[in-house]
Amino acid sequence: MRRLALLFFLTLGIAAAHAEALDQAQVVAAATTTVERMKTDANFQQTFQPKLAQARAVLIVPALYKGGFILGGQYGNGVLLGRRGEGNWTYPAFYTLEGGSFGLQFGLESSAIILLVMSEPGLKAILDNQFKFGADAGITVVVVGASVGAATTSNLGADILAYSLSGIGLYGGLSLEGTVLSPRESWNAAYYGRNLSSRAIVLDNAASNPQAEHLRDILAR
Repeated sequence: MRRLALLFFLTLGIAAAHAEALDQAQVVAAATTTVERMKTDANFQQTFQPKLAQARAVLIVPALYKGGFILGGQYGNGVLLGRRGEGNWTYPAFYTLEGGSFGLQFGLESSAIILLVMSEPGLKAILDNQFKFGADAGITVVVVGASVGAATTSNLGADILAYSLSGIGLYGGLSLEGTVLSPRESWNAAYYGRNLSSRAIVLDNAASNPQAEHLRDILAR
């Protein structure tokens, strides 16, 4: 059992090292590319855009790495943006998504994921420090598969809709159960030049950085 635990932390560390190779500006640029890909992907044309237009917030993780042998870990950096009343988007707050899962996994794989936060309770759960998928019985998370209708009975009442695009390797079906979403306030400070909480950025629109204008524009289209 100790060997399995050691293997888990080793593989999670490898995934983290890959994700940490990107700095804040690169994560924002990669997030922009991810949204562009999702909007033009034929598999999601009827599911993503209509739901994005209704979303309260969006979390984009351009590269969620999964790796391991027997034990699999996931790690990725991303950005959270909130929708403003006039239909524009706030500037991004930085987050880390990480966790482990039991199951047979081989090699290092990656997937880009976008989480559409459809409700105020869903956004509140994310902004309340750490959010663990599957731990809050009051928050419903639904993974939307390719070519699935945008308004199916499985996602009509969902608080969060999860979409994924494959990257390197053969990333299996997306599973977020047990993964933890945590704010990276040190990255917020580095990107904006002052200390800012995710809540101040996403709810109060208290930050700006011209590097994120393209991302905000792509989301608003």
